[in-house]
Amino acid sequence: YNEYKSYLSLMGLYWLISVPKNDGQEQWNTLIEHTKSLSSCFRFNLPSLKVGTLDALMSLSDDLQKLDQYTEQVMIKLYNYMATSLEEGDRSRLKDYTKANNKDLLSYCGTFVWDVAKFPIKLSIKEIHDIIAKNITKVEKDFKTKSNTFNTIKTNLAQYEKKESGSLLTRNLAPLVKEEDFVISSEYLVTVCVVVPKSSYKEWEGSYWKLADFVVPGSSRLILEDGEMGLFTVTMFRKTLDAFKNNARDKKFTVREFQYNKEKIKSSTVEIENLRKAKAKAYVPLIKWLKGNFSEAFVNWMHIKALRLFTESVLRYGLPATFMTAMLEPNRKSEKKLRDKLGVLYGSLDRNAGDNQEQMGDIPGVFVSGDYFPYVYFDVNTSFVEAAQDF
Repeated sequence: YNEYKSYLSLMGLYWLISVPKNDGQEQWNTLIEHTKSLSSCFRFNLPSLKVGTLDALMSLSDDLQKLDQYTEQVMIKLYNYMATSLEEGDRSRLKDYTKANNKDLLSYCGTFVWDVAKFPIKLSIKEIHDIIAKNITKVEKDFKTKSNTFNTIKTNLAQYEKKESGSLLTRNLAPLVKEEDFVISSEYLVTVCVVVPKSSYKEWEGSYWKLADFVVPGSSRLILEDGEMGLFTVTMFRKTLDAFKNNARDKKFTVREFQYNKEKIKSSTVEIENLRKAKAKAYVPLIKWLKGNFSEAFVNWMHIKALRLFTESVLRYGLPATFMTAMLEPNRKSEKKLRDKLGVLYGSLDRNAGDNQEQMGDIPGVFVSGDYFPYVYFDVNTSFVEAAQDF
């Protein structure tokens, strides 16, 4: 799982910014010229959305922030579950499973186009918000159902497989013994399995038939060895079994609670095989669903970002809704220099930016951390591996 951190951790953080549009291409060229050594810059085109009233936009601003966070959390769940559920042979394809509309996430973000078919711009921003909220709620609900079903199969299978591993003191003995190792269907005799340390073999052979009355001499058989222990069978009269167990315990010989039952063993074998088949049958559709719905959630998330950028720009800069919007991918360790450069470019939009951030909490475009800039700013954090560890 850890070997795939590098893929998404490299993608990190993208910045969405918005400023009032003035002279078109020259304004864009200025942004490119001043930031090209510090970041990659992409156009992030917004559609002409229905504005409505400013009061409605203010209320919607809070709703969009909550939906943004909720959608991100759902994506983290999908990513984390996919990363931990992929089988060994598929883990190298994790990168292929975390795409948006069949594009890697950076390509999708850098070529973002509003999906008019999914989110008609003739609808109000509130109606588009509600469509996205419904979409993500359904994704999360279906995820819970599908993951719970798959988890139940995995848990039951793991319990069976755990019993088939480990030491002779705990593992399931059914696959290790044969019918001919036991006295079957006797009213008076019973064959038991005893785990004996290898260092005590000599003591066992010289004393097992003395541990209780009516133990059959010469009935001890070494069935198999594992690590530092061996599994023996020994036959005795049923009425002496309890005394045998107690005396064997004193000698550090462990009598396993096991009775050979052909039908139960067969049933257990069928059950574990059915679970393996059920897991294999559920696996491919599950991964396919996770891949498709991760893409769906990410696409919805980017449309939320677009809605937030548009809404906050209107609240900050007013009407008409004409803005220059861009997505920047900061170079490594260039974030502060890039922030300073944007401050120089757009500082005149608000001379008070940075003077008193504690009083900026309700100002449109303030990032949730409380940082305030003279331009509208939101981030797009695609480092899902790191985020998932904290979720």
